[in-house]
Amino acid sequence: MSFFRTPLPEGTPHVQILLTNDDGIYAPGLAAMERELQDLGDVSVVAPATEQSGVGHSITFLSPLICKEVYEGERRRGWAVEGSPADCVKLGISEFCPRRPDLVISGINGGLNAGINVLYSGTVAAAIEGAFFGITSIAVSLEYDEHAKFDQAARLARDVIEQILAKRREESQLYNVNIPTVAVEHPRGVHVVPMGVARYGEDFIKRLDPKGRTYYWATGDPPPPAEAPETDLAALQRGFVTITPLQYDMTQASLLAEMQGWGLKLPAGQSPQ
Repeated sequence: MSFFRTPLPEGTPHVQILLTNDDGIYAPGLAAMERELQDLGDVSVVAPATEQSGVGHSITFLSPLICKEVYEGERRRGWAVEGSPADCVKLGISEFCPRRPDLVISGINGGLNAGINVLYSGTVAAAIEGAFFGITSIAVSLEYDEHAKFDQAARLARDVIEQILAKRREESQLYNVNIPTVAVEHPRGVHVVPMGVARYGEDFIKRLDPKGRTYYWATGDPPPPAEAPETDLAALQRGFVTITPLQYDMTQASLLAEMQGWGLKLPAGQSPQ
């Protein structure tokens, strides 16, 4: 099966793409990505009904997931889910896609998801959820700008996605793609880099509300420090599009092997109750 825009042989099923995000189904980045992905296959949109930025990999199981079809004129745009990005991927795969997706795309997010923000990102979590299902999944984010050029960024993202898929392995893969604003009109290239793990964004502004109650507002400062070797944050600051292959198995394999030789045991005389 080809992921590309060359004509498919007669009888070959089109690539099925599940598209989602964490900015909500009406976000301009989602619409721009949908238009570009239509050149690659059949796109099913399943996205949150409202913005879900920063929800990470949360899922909904204590309340029902309300879903409704969304239309753009006479065209059915997709499904809006009153839940998280991970919920959307679960429902998209099990309920709304006409068949199991070949590819899951999450984005374009309005704002970078690089460095430790990957751990908080609903955009990346949606891609991780797709990877859980054994489907190659890609998160795409654009640096925040009030006048973000999502159409140009989506064209750039599609080209990068095509190149990734051309090199894909037999097993499913998980990727995180970030686009700095400057790269939209003046692309410098693509760097494949690790995720930065430096701590940052720990400052808060302390204020009082009109009733005299104290509240705190996160500022995102200080900026992340430079890391060596180059990470996604450093490459983005220099104007490069970044790609980071991710994994969701959080086991520290080297320590696991050491710990298995520790001979850990429970105190003598203890028995199960």
